[in-house]
Amino acid sequence: MTDILQLLIYGLVLGSVLTMGAIGVSMIFGILRFAHFAHGDFMTLGAYLGLSFISAFGLSSWWALPASMVGMAVIAVFIDQVLYRRIRRTQPVILLIASFGMALILRSLVQLIWGSDNQTYTSGIQFPWRLDWLGGMRLKPDHLWIMLISLGLVVGVHLFLTRTRLGKAMRAMSDNMDLALVSGIPAERVIMVTWVIGGALAGAAGVFLGIDTRLHPVMGWTTLLPVFAAAILGGIGRPYGAIAGGMIIGVSMEMSTLLIPAAYKPAVAFAIMVGMLILRPQGIFKGTV
Repeated sequence: MTDILQLLIYGLVLGSVLTMGAIGVSMIFGILRFAHFAHGDFMTLGAYLGLSFISAFGLSSWWALPASMVGMAVIAVFIDQVLYRRIRRTQPVILLIASFGMALILRSLVQLIWGSDNQTYTSGIQFPWRLDWLGGMRLKPDHLWIMLISLGLVVGVHLFLTRTRLGKAMRAMSDNMDLALVSGIPAERVIMVTWVIGGALAGAAGVFLGIDTRLHPVMGWTTLLPVFAAAILGGIGRPYGAIAGGMIIGVSMEMSTLLIPAAYKPAVAFAIMVGMLILRPQGIFKGTV
């Protein structure tokens, strides 16, 4: 039972990371109708932006989070204005290919600027708390903060989508683009806000991943499959579904180590994604965002 609870904590931490990425992927697909293959490398770039910020000012690793979120929000809007906006009216497959090319560019820039070696936010060992009232389960302080901050960001996204005019406009555009445009919704402003939120959450996911493990140039690329699996499981284009999908995928990947070697964890996400595409391609949530 202790092992199961321990893996559950690890799964919730991984699910928090995947949720941050999956929300952005779902929102971009819901508004712009294309799969953003560069989202994993957005996570990587965000993690390294945070590393540069805390290294320059000598701050603690958690200061990487706001720096990364702000930096990636700006970069996401810049990339959209420079590249995606010019080909937005073309076929979705053109946007998909362009996003794949952008992923290669970002990954190469990370390797060129920061190198290809593994790096960390802080050195040393963090001693976990021992929870005797849960059978001696161990919990790292960083893991607790990752889950709590992720929960706060999810609540923030929920309040934005349900309580603000722009949030409601985003939901309307995701539901019916033509009707939303006829109703006078400012499409360009909504698209810009979508990239701001998607980029900021991708930066947060990268920082969480870097705090939990290490920074390396392909960290986001290797996480892209579980992120897309989470988005597809919840229903691509539906941020609320992405939240549930991220947690389900994260817990499933960690729990699978009870039966299979840890190296095969990505195969679990792949199997869930394929099974969902075959049995229920619309995802577990039928409604709109």
